[in-house]
Amino acid sequence: MADTELKAEEPVHIESRIDPKCDLSALNTEDAEFLASFTEAQRKRVDIRLIPMLTILYLISFLDRSNIGNAKIEGLDTDLQLDGVKYNIALCIFFIPYILLEIPSNWMLSKVKRPSLFLGAMIIGWGIVMTLSGLVQNYAGLCVTRLFLGAFEAGFFPGAIYLVSAWYLPNESQVRIAIFYCSSATAGAFSGLLAYAIAKMDGVGGYGAWRWIFIIEGLASIIAGVVAMLLMPDAPGSSGYFLGPEEIRYLQVRQLAVPGRRHHGQGEGGHKFDWKNLVKVLKDWQMYLLAIVYLSSTGPNYALKFTMPQIIKNMGYQSSMAQVLTIPPYTVGVIATISSAMLADRITWRMPFAIVADLCMIVAHAILYVFGPTQKQHIPACYFALCLACVGFYPIPPTVNAWLISNTAPQNKRAMAIGYFVGLGNIGGIFGSFIYRDSEAPKYPSGYATAFSLACAGIVSSLILEFCYKKINDKREHVTEEDVRRQHSEEALEEMGDRSPLFRYSY
Repeated sequence: MADTELKAEEPVHIESRIDPKCDLSALNTEDAEFLASFTEAQRKRVDIRLIPMLTILYLISFLDRSNIGNAKIEGLDTDLQLDGVKYNIALCIFFIPYILLEIPSNWMLSKVKRPSLFLGAMIIGWGIVMTLSGLVQNYAGLCVTRLFLGAFEAGFFPGAIYLVSAWYLPNESQVRIAIFYCSSATAGAFSGLLAYAIAKMDGVGGYGAWRWIFIIEGLASIIAGVVAMLLMPDAPGSSGYFLGPEEIRYLQVRQLAVPGRRHHGQGEGGHKFDWKNLVKVLKDWQMYLLAIVYLSSTGPNYALKFTMPQIIKNMGYQSSMAQVLTIPPYTVGVIATISSAMLADRITWRMPFAIVADLCMIVAHAILYVFGPTQKQHIPACYFALCLACVGFYPIPPTVNAWLISNTAPQNKRAMAIGYFVGLGNIGGIFGSFIYRDSEAPKYPSGYATAFSLACAGIVSSLILEFCYKKINDKREHVTEEDVRRQHSEEALEEMGDRSPLFRYSY
């Protein structure tokens, strides 16, 4: 891949055989023809190796952070005397290191040559912490384990997003993110079923059921971390153990053919920490509008995930049945997320799916707010609202993360942006830990009203983003590429990234 520009005297008429999102002007004739010679089989090989692994690992990650909700109704709050807001504080503490360590973790991931070892070590770390959580004897011990759990889990989700951006084109990313992100919904369903089974171990070895929930799921995480070290694919250039040289070249060339993705002087490892790119990320207006949309999901989602077993129990069900009844809402959330992601990638338009998801949340929380005081008399309506809320929660994170990947460049900035953005989104976990208070049960007016308001804010932000992206793109269309290249060198344009006059935002 010597040249980065297609020479005028060597026209290539192979556009019909290449993804329409690829920019042939970024390639020389040889690379363009090489790109056209490959089929989707190579991409499917990556799908089979990478996406199931990320899905299983994110499932385990979410199980370990959210199983405290299942443990609570199995006696955690009683044994550790979690009166008042102690339980909420224990939830909140997890998110402090989780948010603060997102950017450093993703920078380190972009620097190492073997992301599989880095992520695998993190998984083993949080598995050990999770196992030790089953041995704590008081509130302070629980808080310490939640703090370390947040520290070890911090880098996994942004790291997974970064790996997807390294392997796939922007118009292929949302459905892949959605597949592994859906494991967080599956975790909600699976954790209820798993907790129901583990609860049968109450008293075994002198341990309560809630302790066995932590211990067994923690040991499973340790095993998963070892497997990840052995089987997870690394960056394309470091995956010679399951890809041939031409397959690696194909994956690298197709990344170069995406507008705004040509990165000057960057490999797949050994990046220096670039403070200029960090400043660009912090000052990037789109980060904060996207974050509002993200928060419209993460805050209410974390809140409901921690509280759903209790809400269902308040309808009059026993603890074991409340665990099982968490499964259908998460299941419909998975279906909605995969369906919307497939359609969004096909039409390459994210905004409508974010708005529809927020509308579902508005309706769901309006129903819960109205019928909350009398939910035992309106069980069908309230249970339907829980399902509809999950239809709203889960499609949004894949949507906004795919939106972000498409609209940030160059590569170093993208790595930092993903870490920062996921950190912003997980601020929702902090306030989400407090909006459902035991003192307000079973009505939970603060929780339902907060979720309703955030969904409204998410809709407004999505519309503003769409308007701004179109406005900027229209302005850039009035400047010819020849004029731009006369004023700026290739290196300068690559340094500008998404601020380059040649870059086009996706909707």
